[in-house]
Amino acid sequence: MDEKLRILLCEDDENLGMLLREYLQAKGYAAELYPDGEAGYKAFLKNKYDLCVFDVMMPKKDGFTLAQEVRAANAEIPIIFLTAKTLKEDILEGFKIGADDYITKPFSMEELTFRIEAILRRVRGKKNKESNIYKIGKFTFDTQKQILATAEKQTKLTTKESELLGLLCAHANEILQRDFALKTIWIDDNYFNARSMDVYITKLRKHLKEDDSIEIINIHGKGYKLITPEAES
Repeated sequence: MDEKLRILLCEDDENLGMLLREYLQAKGYAAELYPDGEAGYKAFLKNKYDLCVFDVMMPKKDGFTLAQEVRAANAEIPIIFLTAKTLKEDILEGFKIGADDYITKPFSMEELTFRIEAILRRVRGKKNKESNIYKIGKFTFDTQKQILATAEKQTKLTTKESELLGLLCAHANEILQRDFALKTIWIDDNYFNARSMDVYITKLRKHLKEDDSIEIINIHGKGYKLITPEAES
């Protein structure tokens, strides 16, 4: 890496946190460690980061609350959760908040590095693409700016929402294969990523509900289809 990418690391386990920081620094990242969500949020407001890694169970401010506050300030920055929680409900809660990935403890340092690199490659690739604007019914969708707009208002989408809507628009009135979407956006088509995609489909439906001519339907066993009378780029 020519310029070190900055990672905001929040982990209350001192030993694990130091190991993670040292490992990421050895891999060429500028990793900064904070022991709780409150300290992490203060650092986030003062500095510019390329990616966040948050433990879920932390004192003063838990990882979910921290992620919500970070998302409110920056809808695009990637967030990875580290947690000992393995309940599906907890993992889905993380994705609902807007997590880009969710790693359960124990995990290998190599796995974390792989996931970080995969997310950052996707983000860089997206920034390098030329802007593509789709007309979807009464909406205009700018994939580069991640803005879904009507004549009356503009909505700033999250990175995941924008990537998924972009795929749906590219396959408008056709079936977007579930496995293809998962591997394109989430890298892996495992159960938890599949549930995460369902959450984002629900969010997109809410964004598009103002136009009755637009619908995202489930195609059982295959994927999704964006039904629209007009989807031009």
